Order: sequence, then structure tokens, then C-alpha cells
Amino acid sequence: MRLGLQKLTLLDFPGQVACTVFCAGCNFCCPFCHNASLVNGSGELPFSVEEVTDFLRKRRGILDGICLTGGEPLLGDTMLEIAAYAKELGFKVKLDTNGSFPEKLASAVDKKLVDYVAMDIKSSPEKYAHVCGNDSVLDAVKASVAFLQQQHVEFEFRTTVAATLHEVADFAAIGRWIGPVKRYFLQPFADSGDILSGNAADYAVSDEFAQACLAEVQKFVPQAQIRGR
Repeated sequence: MRLGLQKLTLLDFPGQVACTVFCAGCNFCCPFCHNASLVNGSGELPFSVEEVTDFLRKRRGILDGICLTGGEPLLGDTMLEIAAYAKELGFKVKLDTNGSFPEKLASAVDKKLVDYVAMDIKSSPEKYAHVCGNDSVLDAVKASVAFLQQQHVEFEFRTTVAATLHEVADFAAIGRWIGPVKRYFLQPFADSGDILSGNAADYAVSDEFAQACLAEVQKFVPQAQIRGR
């Protein structure tokens, strides 16, 4: 497997000086995805697994943590193997996931391979298949939500807010679903120049729309915030 590596980030892992490892491949097809080249496999990933683990070994005592993202890191086993190696070196591990592999998620947490989970909530349950492009994952996603709600590990939920795909009412449905969790972030769509499909302008949201979505979700998740603006 080839991987991407951002050697330093102060933003991806809350409170930690970290690096970020990217993998290719995803079982979702969200049109607003900002890592399209990772999802469809067209992007160049310059690092081998051995090069990434060698980098981690050399950064022991310098970096605090590692972020595992994608694509979808739980699609295969390689990223969890990297997580295990990182934990052996004393790093904290953050996992970004779409939540469609609840058994792997629970196993990683139970084995203490993960210290922090950031899980995407794509939309309300009723619109999940429409937004994520996969009509067979909702039960799995619900299982991951339920698992994280049991507080086995520090976590956040987050939703990319995209015009034409979301309505204000969707966020009331999301709020009722996830309940008053400690961390839930709305992230207004930002054009990375590498989206999966459609026109970026169609997904852009105004500040007024973002605030209306936030006000709706805060009825159920009082600590929800907007991130990225």
C-alpha cells in the first residue's frame, strides 16, 4: 500500500503536535468530498508503509501524535497496523472514519490503538444514502454512533454542510439522532480544488445558512459549534 504523509500538523489532532497519514480508497461517494484523488485512487501517494513507520520511529519524542485519515482508514487493515506501531512508540492516535465499519472501530478502541475518533455524520438518517452515495451503510453507521456514545474513547462527530444536499431541517434530525454529545462540529463546505463531482459553487453555504443549521442542531446538541469559519 502507498500512503500520503503530512509531516507536521497543529490542527488535525486537537491539543497535539502531530503528523497525518493518508490512505486511498473509500466505500462512500460523497460528491463534495475534498479528497477526491484519494477516494478514486488517482492521486499520487509517495510513501511506502516502511517509510511511514521509519518516519514515526525517527520522530519519537518529537511529535505527540498521529492522525490516520483517507479515504477511509478502516477499509483495510494497514492503517490499524500503523496505529499499533505508533502506540508501541508512545504516540497518541487519532482516527478519522465514516463509521461504516463498527466492528473494526470497536476492536481498535478495545485494543487501545486509538485515543481519539473523529466520525463524519453525513446527513440525517433519511438522507444518508443520498448524501454518501451508498445505500447499504446506514445500519453500520448507526452502530458506530451508538458505540461512540458509550464513551469508550474521546470522540467528535462532524458534518460537512453542503448546499443542495442539506436543508436546515436535516440538522434537527441529526441532533435528535446523536443527542447531547460533547463535541459536534458543523464544517461549511470549502472548495479544496479536488472535489469528487459536481460544481463546488453548488455546495457553498452562506454564513446565514450555516448559522441557521447550527441553531437547529443546538436544540438537541447544545455544545455544537461551527468549525472552519
